[in-house]
Amino acid sequence: MITKAEIQSIRALADKRGRVEQGAFIAEGEKLVAELLSSHLAVRKVYTTKPLFAGAEVIAERDMERISQLKSSNSTLAVVETPHHKLSDAEPAKSLVLALDRVQNPGNLGTIIRLADWFGITDIVCSADSADCFNPKVIQATMGAIIRVRVHYTDLPQWLESQRSRGVSIYGTFLDGQNIYKAEKGSCGVIVMGNEGQGISPECEKSVTRRLYIPPYPTDNPGSESLNVAIATAITCSEFRRE
Repeated sequence: MITKAEIQSIRALADKRGRVEQGAFIAEGEKLVAELLSSHLAVRKVYTTKPLFAGAEVIAERDMERISQLKSSNSTLAVVETPHHKLSDAEPAKSLVLALDRVQNPGNLGTIIRLADWFGITDIVCSADSADCFNPKVIQATMGAIIRVRVHYTDLPQWLESQRSRGVSIYGTFLDGQNIYKAEKGSCGVIVMGNEGQGISPECEKSVTRRLYIPPYPTDNPGSESLNVAIATAITCSEFRRE
């Protein structure tokens, strides 16, 4: 039987402070929990309303509703130990790396992590003020991609400049950039995606060596003012992989 202390501890993981203090995050859903159990990540405990997993604690549906962060609670929830990745693992001189500059919507971040997984990008470097990748909403949006994609947080302008000084290509999307469908693109480097409302910050822009532009259609009569950052990331990654 789940205790009141356990319920309080799990509910605290909805907030970043609680996740940092406990060194853990929560994941919900039978499929996602099954993936986590077979992954390299350390699952501390599994709670379920059905006898689905060996060693899981079976709890009442009302208790699952109390610990769930979903509007409609699932049948399974896991408490997972937060992994710690080395920033040095992100090596844009040898592969493509995504950099996120102040991306703050959890849904966007989760979708971008999922996109990175789809396009074979194993590292995402985020500015310190980007959304927390272990936020429950982000975890759900990744659909399991958080297991395979390493997300790092750092002083992004400083990191980008360090990569530029090494001769690494730094790509960014701007309204005055070169048409992405015609521009020459490499198989290595950093792709910078900016904030939902303000785009790439001036601090990060200083390190961009290749300015790209996703043109609307028709080009002389655009409809929407801009693209959602997750959609823009999908188009950009697809163009890089197409070549």
